[in-house]
Amino acid sequence: MVTSSQSRPGNSSPAGSTPQEQEPDGSRNTAGRSASAASHLSIQQRLAIWTRKHGAGPYLLLLPATAVIGALILWPAIQVGLFSFQDYGLMQISGVLPAHWIGFSNYSQILHDPEFWQSLKTSVYFALVVVPLTLIVGTLVGLLLVRLGPKMRTFVSVSALLAWATPAVSASVIFAWLVDPDGGVVDWALAKLPSWLGGGAHWASFSWTNATLPAYTVLTVMLVWTGFPFIAVTVLAGLRTLPSELLEAARVDGAGAWRTFWKVTFPILRPVFLVLALLSTIWDFGMFTQAYIITGDLGNRDEYNLGLYEYSQAFTQPPHYGLASAAAFVLTIILLIVTVGYVRAAIKQGSLA
Repeated sequence: MVTSSQSRPGNSSPAGSTPQEQEPDGSRNTAGRSASAASHLSIQQRLAIWTRKHGAGPYLLLLPATAVIGALILWPAIQVGLFSFQDYGLMQISGVLPAHWIGFSNYSQILHDPEFWQSLKTSVYFALVVVPLTLIVGTLVGLLLVRLGPKMRTFVSVSALLAWATPAVSASVIFAWLVDPDGGVVDWALAKLPSWLGGGAHWASFSWTNATLPAYTVLTVMLVWTGFPFIAVTVLAGLRTLPSELLEAARVDGAGAWRTFWKVTFPILRPVFLVLALLSTIWDFGMFTQAYIITGDLGNRDEYNLGLYEYSQAFTQPPHYGLASAAAFVLTIILLIVTVGYVRAAIKQGSLA
């Protein structure tokens, strides 16, 4: 019986070679083709492949904004921090004299200055009045907007946002004209009111900027007027996300509008109100532009808040940029403490996860 060994066509291989011995050559050919294809990729294609592989897409998208913020905010903040530890004045900024490192002397001088503490007290009192008023007015307007029809809601929202979008300088000039003792509309209107409403001739040519209380009364009205639209629109957005089932259940239980707000609406929107209160505090505590334009000059130091105090240190004669930088850093630390306090309170109450 003759036995012949015939190999199948699919398993044929050259003499002296096995399939296992051929695989490295095939792998090398595949790797070579991949390397050749990769060498022909453009830089943009290679960057896209690397981005997808490492999940770096979101970080690359944030890179331009981070660079702009670093150039416009972070770098100046670092410079201010360096100035606060130096004897830095007009001669140093012009390069005539070198800046001397004096450690914490500027901070010590600031903290021992009675005008600084008076300015801090004014800023605290002002924020304690303006922030709650802005939140109350904005919330009431937001509750009104949610009850209006779509067209009227849009009209009122856009009209209110015009006040919020008005630049601080323009709004301040308008209010300074309104309270001008020489022909201002406010003095004229108050002088025309009957005496039983508090009006009378004594309001004619009344100066609103020569004393602290009248000046900050004007500033309070102006900041509430320019600040409440942002609060109102934000509250409106929050109100429109409330589950209708909860509001219906409150109505069925006989709860009125006041009780529904405090028992249903406010607890759900507490994180929103927390953020609004924090932003309003930051914006109003260090307010400068409005105070500078309304008060007219820096002669009355009793009207200083922290913003005016910093400006007076930097731009009065002789200028003390080191002292102004130290005051600015103290203000930053105060606002950071306030922010941390807000966040800790929110976490404690369960408003933030």
